[in-house]
Amino acid sequence: MLPESKTNGKLIEKKRVKALPELEPPRTVRLKFCKFGTLQYISHLDLQTAFNRIINRACLPVWYTKGFNPHIKLVFSTPLSVGTESVCEYLDIRIDREMSCEEIKDRLNAEMTDEFYITEAYLPENDFCDIGWASYEISIHTDGASEELAQKAKKLLTTSPLVLTKKSKSGEKEVDIIPFIKSISAEYDAKKDSVDIKTTVKASSTEYLNPELIVTGLRKYLGVLSGDPVTEYYSIMRTAIFKEDMTEFR
Repeated sequence: MLPESKTNGKLIEKKRVKALPELEPPRTVRLKFCKFGTLQYISHLDLQTAFNRIINRACLPVWYTKGFNPHIKLVFSTPLSVGTESVCEYLDIRIDREMSCEEIKDRLNAEMTDEFYITEAYLPENDFCDIGWASYEISIHTDGASEELAQKAKKLLTTSPLVLTKKSKSGEKEVDIIPFIKSISAEYDAKKDSVDIKTTVKASSTEYLNPELIVTGLRKYLGVLSGDPVTEYYSIMRTAIFKEDMTEFR
């Protein structure tokens, strides 16, 4: 519970924000944010709840939906699996009072953490339906990690068919995932004793490849991560999102 002085300060600030010049129609602002460390394990529903609370504490002049149950309209970009980190997540909000993107970013970051923060706030140039590709870095710590294993991984992930079970809203089906992979590299890092994979895969609303499937393929066909789960592990980081023509998504 907030101290009374801080609560009063928030109420005063909300009144001040409410007095700012009104926007008609409301303006869409895009937030680019990072989510990593322990925050990689929160669900999408938890993420929505967190942003609702953060926006409220930041006293942003957000637009609320009309009707019986008014709420802040939050529109996220491509889905991110629980356990996957990212430095390029996107969220669109709408504001109904005049406030600069820089101030919006600063207000939000004042309420966020070192593992979860806004890197940019700007007026969007593209729609989320323009997203075509996403890049990832996958680091695999497994028994037998070596340059030889890295080259076997690269060969596996560039040789069609590589058939795996892909889940979708319509159910599960066996698919060749190679057509979903635009580029891939695999190298052995002797210092970390890990096989590090960099890849760009399909990320559109109609064609989407969860990078977890790449790890699943390596488990199934190369036997990686099949030993002690205490010593064997992997991490996935989303590093960039692109439009269908591989130009920057904004």
